[in-house]
Amino acid sequence: MDVNANIPSNFIRNIIEQDLSTGKHKKIVTRFPPEPNGYLHIGHAKSICLNFGLARDYQGTCHLRFDDTNPEKEEVEYIESIQEDVRWLGFDWGEHLYFASDYFDQLYHYAVELIKQGKAYVCELSGDEIREYRGTLTQPGKDSPYRNRSVEENLELFERMRNGEFEEGSHVLRAKIDMASPNVVMRDPVLYRIKKVPHHRTGDKWCIYPMYDFTHCLSDAIEGITHSICTLEFENNRPLYEWILEQVFPEPHPQQIEFARLNLSYTVMSKRKLLQLVEQGVVSGWDDPRMPTLAGLRRRGFTPAAIRDFCERIGVAKANSIVDYALLEHCLREDLNMTAKRTMAVLRPLKVVIENYPEGQVEYVEAVNNPNDPDAGTRLVPFAREIFIERDDFMVDPPKKFFRLAPGREVRLRFAYFIKCTDVIYDDEGNVVELRAVYDPETKGGSAPDGRKVKATLHWVAAEHSLPAEVRLYDHLFAKEDPNEGDLLENLNPASLEILTDARVEVNMQDVQPGEKFQFERLGYFCVDLDSTPERLVFNRTVPLRDTWAKLQRK
Repeated sequence: MDVNANIPSNFIRNIIEQDLSTGKHKKIVTRFPPEPNGYLHIGHAKSICLNFGLARDYQGTCHLRFDDTNPEKEEVEYIESIQEDVRWLGFDWGEHLYFASDYFDQLYHYAVELIKQGKAYVCELSGDEIREYRGTLTQPGKDSPYRNRSVEENLELFERMRNGEFEEGSHVLRAKIDMASPNVVMRDPVLYRIKKVPHHRTGDKWCIYPMYDFTHCLSDAIEGITHSICTLEFENNRPLYEWILEQVFPEPHPQQIEFARLNLSYTVMSKRKLLQLVEQGVVSGWDDPRMPTLAGLRRRGFTPAAIRDFCERIGVAKANSIVDYALLEHCLREDLNMTAKRTMAVLRPLKVVIENYPEGQVEYVEAVNNPNDPDAGTRLVPFAREIFIERDDFMVDPPKKFFRLAPGREVRLRFAYFIKCTDVIYDDEGNVVELRAVYDPETKGGSAPDGRKVKATLHWVAAEHSLPAEVRLYDHLFAKEDPNEGDLLENLNPASLEILTDARVEVNMQDVQPGEKFQFERLGYFCVDLDSTPERLVFNRTVPLRDTWAKLQRK
C-alpha cells in the first residue's frame, strides 16, 4: 500500500495495513458518527482527523453519520454546526452523509428477528428495577420476571410498543444474553425504549427508538464499515457490538477498535458539562471563545491547520492521558507566525506628546506585514506629534531590569524614531495621565547615525490617526488543571475574560472582516470577532506570544 512514509505509524494503521495485505479488505471504510446533541469539541477533532485521515491515506472512504436515536436531545442546529466544523477542519464526506434514522425500519426488523430467535424479550421492570436486578461488578444479576415470555407474546408486546399503546418507561425491549456475565454490559441490555417525542427527520412515525449500542453496530454493518474506530470507554461494549452482529447480520462484520480519547488540561470534554455551562450562562454560547468547541476555537482565532497538526502530534494511543494545553497553543503559534499579518495595537493607551515634532504634521513610516513571508509586503503607518504607547511600557521609578520608557530614558519606536521622556503629567490623584518627550529626527527607521544604542523597542499608534477598538483577553475557562475534579463551577477561572474598551489599533484596520487574524506586535495573536463592525471593531486574543511549551521542550 502506497502510504506517505512521513506519517507516523500506530496500532490502528498496523491493523489496517495487515487487513489490506492479507486481502481481508480490498478497500477500507471508516466513519465519524457524532450524536447531534451538542457542538463538536477539540476531542472530536482527534476522531475526525483520525477517521478521515485513514480513509484519505489508504484511498478509502469515510462516512459522516449522525447517530440520531434520541429525539429529546437532538436539534437541527447541532447537525448543521457539525457539518460546518468537519468542513472547516478540511475534510469532506462527499456523497457519504448518513443518519441512523435512515435505518429505523431495518433496525426494527432486526429487533423482531432477535425476538423470533428467542434472544430478546419485552420487559416491564422500571429503570430503577432494571439497574437493581443487574447486580454489581462483584455480584451477578438476577433474571427479570418477564425474561421467559414466549416468542409470540414478545412479538405482540413489541408491536404494541411500536403502536403507542404503552406509556414511556413502562416497557422496554431487552436482549437475552447472560445475567451472570462478568461484563455488566452483557446482562440483558436494553435495545429499545418508548419515547413519545417527534423526531427531526421521521416526524411522528416512531414512538419507540433503538438504543445507541443496538443502533451503532448495525448502522456500521449496513454501511459496510470495515474499521469502527471509537474511544476507550466503548471497550466494555465491544462484546455486545459483536454479539448483536453475530445474531442478525451476515459476515463480514466491522471490526471495533478503541483508542484513547483526548483529555486536555484546564478543559472539560463532556458535552453534558459543556451544555451546563451554556444553559447556566457561564459562557455566552457554544461558540464562546473560552469553550473547547470547534466553533469556540474558530471564533477565538484557531486555525484548522493548527488543530490538524496538534492531532497528529499527540498521536493515537491505547492509554488515556492528559495533554498539556500549551502544546495546542504551540501548534497554533507555529502556524500563525507564518501566516498572520503584523500590526500595531495599544491595549491600555498612555498618550505621549512629542514636543519637538511639528504640530499638524503627519508622515508615514514603512512597516513589514510578515517577516516570514516576503510576499506579504509592507504597509504605511501614520506617525504624528501625539501617539499612544502601552501603559505597561512606562514606569516612573523603574526596577533594575526594566528597560522600557522612564523619565530621562530613550527608547526606539517600532519602524519610527528614538524618543526620550522629558516630563510626566499627573492627575489630581497622582496617576500618570500623559508623557512629554522629544524625538531625534536622525533616527528614522530605528538606528542612530552616531551609533548609540537603546535597550527597548516599543509599539505605538498615532493618537488621531488610529481607530478605537474593544479587545477581549481570554484565558483558561478553568483555574484547575483537571476541572473534572470537584465541583465544576467552583473550578472556574474568575479571570478567564477581561474586556478592554479603550484600545487603539492602526488606521489600516478599518476594513478588517470577522475571522481575520493578526499578530499585534509584542502582544500576541488576535482575531476579528463576529461582533465586530466597521463602527465598532472587536478583537479576541487568540494566544499570547509567550510559548511555555517551547520553553519546556528546550529544558
